Amino acid sequence: MVTDVVLQKDYKKYLDELLDECRSNLKVVDESLIRRAFLMSLDAHEGKLRESGEPYFYHPYEVARIVSREIPLDDISVASALLHDVVEDTEYTLDDIRAEFGDVIANIVDGVTKISDVFETREITEAESYRKLLLSMVNDIRVMLVKFADRLHNMRTLEPLSTERQQRLARETLEIYAPFAHRFGLAQIKWELEDLAFKFLNREEYDRIAKQIREKRHERETYIKKFVEGIEQKLKDSNLKYTIEGRPKHIYSIYNKMITRGKPLEEIYDLFAVRIIIDSEKSSDCFLVYSIITQIYKPIPERFKDYISVPKLNGYQSIHTTVVGPGGKMVEVQIRTRAMHEVAERGVAAHWKYKGQSTNLDKEVENWIQWVRDIFEQKEATNPKELLESFKLQLYQDEIYVFTPKGDIKILPRNATPIDFAFEIHSDVGYHCIGAKVNGRIVPLNTLLRSGDQVEIIVSKNQTPNPDWEQFVVTHKAKAHIRRFVREEIRKKAETGKEILEKKLKRRKLHWKEEEIDKFIRSLRYTDRQLFFAAIAEDKIDLDAAIETFLVQTKDKGTTTPDDETTQTLFDKFVATARELVTTISIGGDKDKFLYQHAKCCNPIPGDEIIGFITTGEGIKIHRKDCKNILTLRLAESARIVEVSWPPVNGADYIAGIHIAGDDRPGVLSDITHAISSYQNTNIRSVNMDTKGTAFDGKIILYVKDLDHLNRIMEKLRRIPNVTTVERFTG
Repeated sequence: MVTDVVLQKDYKKYLDELLDECRSNLKVVDESLIRRAFLMSLDAHEGKLRESGEPYFYHPYEVARIVSREIPLDDISVASALLHDVVEDTEYTLDDIRAEFGDVIANIVDGVTKISDVFETREITEAESYRKLLLSMVNDIRVMLVKFADRLHNMRTLEPLSTERQQRLARETLEIYAPFAHRFGLAQIKWELEDLAFKFLNREEYDRIAKQIREKRHERETYIKKFVEGIEQKLKDSNLKYTIEGRPKHIYSIYNKMITRGKPLEEIYDLFAVRIIIDSEKSSDCFLVYSIITQIYKPIPERFKDYISVPKLNGYQSIHTTVVGPGGKMVEVQIRTRAMHEVAERGVAAHWKYKGQSTNLDKEVENWIQWVRDIFEQKEATNPKELLESFKLQLYQDEIYVFTPKGDIKILPRNATPIDFAFEIHSDVGYHCIGAKVNGRIVPLNTLLRSGDQVEIIVSKNQTPNPDWEQFVVTHKAKAHIRRFVREEIRKKAETGKEILEKKLKRRKLHWKEEEIDKFIRSLRYTDRQLFFAAIAEDKIDLDAAIETFLVQTKDKGTTTPDDETTQTLFDKFVATARELVTTISIGGDKDKFLYQHAKCCNPIPGDEIIGFITTGEGIKIHRKDCKNILTLRLAESARIVEVSWPPVNGADYIAGIHIAGDDRPGVLSDITHAISSYQNTNIRSVNMDTKGTAFDGKIILYVKDLDHLNRIMEKLRRIPNVTTVERFTG
């Protein structure tokens, strides 16, 4: 351990500066704790250099100063900052820190160590790193405060690194640390992280904007001074203590506005900004200041935002407004109390400083941490990839405030839909959601909600989640419940499908072993048993045709037991009788002598060219001659093929399918169904339509008399505006 004698010689001034900052910014300071952490850090990093050539100890020391000066929480945070790299980069272990400083500091150091360099690892490891990051933050929020300070100092000293490392760290900072700092309400740190990251990602634009800002500084300060003259006198007359400051515009923020608005900097930067901070504990004084300003300058109503009555999720409170100042220039004004300003600039750190004075803030911080816990309560979060997607999703999106019909506020991520809102209320509401009203009007379930919307969910006990919902919901809770439902539905259908197959085999007196069933499944190009059985339950497979094809292809006569010899003899006689009786069997006529069925794999209708195949136990199966299954059977079992024909007059209804697609527009579905039903009162069995962007695609099952009937309907559909594809489909 380093002695005080060495400190007197080289580092005493650094320790004194740190202790002075702690005394100025922290309520209580355990100077012995800070000194011991300082000594261990100095000893652990002795002789080690940064890439800049300076002693490595300067890094943890500067991180501790950032924590004490810019995120002042407590002395434990400062000590943890001094020690945050000890376990990762020196011979000291976590047990050494635990023995010297106890569990709390050891756990914070461990948490900071675990969330380092998350982007250098592969995807699954990256996801696990996010898991550790979240869990560490939930256990002790100081882990993230130290990590923010660590990243901020690294960004401030990035110049000596290679261009490749500069770019990687800058991108990681912009995509992860800056948005996460925003979630913690650390406005100053967020802005500086963004500007530093932008500097190394786009140096040319950064330097150009920075130069123009410097050149306009005097003009800006002169204008702001003129703007506040009348306001200051009114505030003094109202006996309010206040501070007025020009609110600095940050380079990255300006750049984003230039890009999104498509305007040069000159047109962006004429929006001047001031902040008024009042020394008052009454939030009502903020509204008094607002009334004073609007008596002097004309406000722009649509630019007014009240974050005092409805704070942001991270605890931020302030009044935002824009007024028309001297010379017709627009000026942004923020109004807040001193306590609100501390929270806005220092986020959760200020929460501890003002604890007991703002129950509102207590609730907001607890809500934020509860959001993290909710992610881990979902069983689906055991999939690291899903967890990563969910976390990044929440990280990058701003929140919106929407209301229930009773006026309760629900906070959701931007781009949330009524389905997200339904699951936010309760999982049962989400499960049975059938429709939604936004501001009193019925809207599609994929409608994007906006702040201020009032949302009413319409439920039905018969409704269940649609798997397509997952394509447009954004909250982790909604995605997790939909995924769970889909998995359970597949499981149930698989059980039903398995029972159907077993009954079918039993009725045909086929006794297949497990390996034979697996071979049968593979022959149909299914690799997953569950999905195969579910497909049977959904009637996506013509099981009889599939079994016949499989038997023919494998020539597997051993699947029947010896006791079935009599059955086989009778079947042979049936085949012989069928072939000898007549050359062509009339299907559906008065002289039917045989059991027959229409094959589901091709759904033949009168007018189609057809052929018959004699099955074992199911009579004659009628196929279209171009059916892919009958082509295989004709080659392998020609003896079981019989010629069949439709009777001259039938009158029965047959099932047919139409695939239809085109460009979506209002009323297109109504036009399609009308075109079908208006022709000979054609009955529609089912309609399944899907829209993606501006296109629609769907399938219609209907009842027709014959092929001519079907063709005439298809021709009518082709004449409908916006319809581009109309074709028959089978199976």
